[in-house]
Amino acid sequence: MTGKAGKFGIIGCQHAHIGMFIEEMLALGYECAGVYEPDNKPLARTLADRYGLELTGDRESLLSDEGVSVIGCAAINHEKMDVIELCELHGKPIMIDKPAVTNRAGLTRLRGVLERGRIEVGMMLTERFRPSLHTVQRMIRAGDLGDIVHISMRKPHRLNPEARPAWHFDKSQSGGIINDLFVHDFDLLRWLTGREVETTSGYLAKNILPEYPTFYDTAGVQVFMAGGITAQLYADWHTPAGSWTWGDGRIFITGTHGIAEIRLEGDPLLSSNEVALVITDQELRSLLLAPPPLSLAQDFLNRVEGEEGIITHDDIYKASEATVTADEEARILIRE
Repeated sequence: MTGKAGKFGIIGCQHAHIGMFIEEMLALGYECAGVYEPDNKPLARTLADRYGLELTGDRESLLSDEGVSVIGCAAINHEKMDVIELCELHGKPIMIDKPAVTNRAGLTRLRGVLERGRIEVGMMLTERFRPSLHTVQRMIRAGDLGDIVHISMRKPHRLNPEARPAWHFDKSQSGGIINDLFVHDFDLLRWLTGREVETTSGYLAKNILPEYPTFYDTAGVQVFMAGGITAQLYADWHTPAGSWTWGDGRIFITGTHGIAEIRLEGDPLLSSNEVALVITDQELRSLLLAPPPLSLAQDFLNRVEGEEGIITHDDIYKASEATVTADEEARILIRE
């Protein structure tokens, strides 16, 4: 990025994920002009205290301030498109927490913003910036695993229902488990393989919390990609409270010359650091992980400055499109 650091603002603070964006922006020398969150004030206050930020009750002050060059957003999922379009009206680039959209109507609106091209839109597709995935992606692109045959992703999550806002359990507001969680996975499938998603077949299952009729706690999707690559995605909200991590996420990649396993939260008997294991005909080894060359925030700011980004508008749209389609086509299973 060639421009000088300036100011950024936060509109919507409904999920702690936005803390990563705040931290990275501050590390790059940016100043936060304020945090606007009308509803989830405890979380907004927690982040404000952690990073020394000011809370504001005036969203327009952030949008009209010419010194504010970037907006970050972790609003309720179904309200994010409203904020994106508001930023478009004010000419402010915006970085949003995932997911960008919760349904087909939102996807159409997102496509409109991206096609008009008046602002840069970023999404916190943070998995690409993990050292383990960055390292394995380079290995795949170098051909070390041969041709990719299959990828399996397992992403269990801890729910802690008493600590979550009511909107999390309303599919019309949150988008549901597929939209909320699998957007990361669909992005990774495209990024790791260089191939596009062709078709999906999956399910949404409800096993708990009957008081929230549209909350589904388990999901699985079978993915068919160009070039004959297949994938299986699984996520749930059943990680027990006593687990050593919020979710023992793992990714398994099968190639014609080797296989890789990524333990996203490490191994409870060894370390909490992420691990990437590779098996070939020659050996089993743990990879020395290389960090990505820049942060998620820096990659977005590079795009704002007109440079090429690791994550593009096309990446954001296609990951969102694949996720919305998978959600629309999923079979619903209800435990009786």
